[in-house]
Amino acid sequence: MSSFFAELRRRNVFRVGIAYAVVGWILVEVASVVLPTFKSPEWVMQVFTFMVILGLPVALLFAWAYEMTPEGLKKEQEVDRSESITGRTGRKLDFAIIGLLAVALAVSVTLQLQDDEYDGGTIAVQDAARDHLSIAVLPFTSRSTDPENALFADGIHDDLLTTLAKI
Repeated sequence: MSSFFAELRRRNVFRVGIAYAVVGWILVEVASVVLPTFKSPEWVMQVFTFMVILGLPVALLFAWAYEMTPEGLKKEQEVDRSESITGRTGRKLDFAIIGLLAVALAVSVTLQLQDDEYDGGTIAVQDAARDHLSIAVLPFTSRSTDPENALFADGIHDDLLTTLAKI
């Protein structure tokens, strides 16, 4: 079993998996911001996330079956182990993962700051709308000949004003 994990490590399968997970996370985060902008249905985000998750095993299979060489991508069986550069490729993947994690952190912080600004902006827009937009409620007149029913019309008027003030 340890030889299997050693072979996974030699073929950089773990590194490819980590790099794919980080890139997938960044893509899902960006899609969660971009897709609502275009008013896409909720199922589009669900399908996109499912496709990213479904792509992980495919990426791991490609990492197992193929090796990056100076001549390009080759099947692992066609590469002589003495000429293999998986160590250098692994080192490049390490730097790529570190860079992608930095991008992921920047995206996360940016989205968090935008959420905070958006919440504050909503309150400011509501205050501005309250200053510029208004609604008038004319008093109700009682059609009853009984003067005691006039209080009923005043009560409805006050209740309507109170309810509209809460909106």
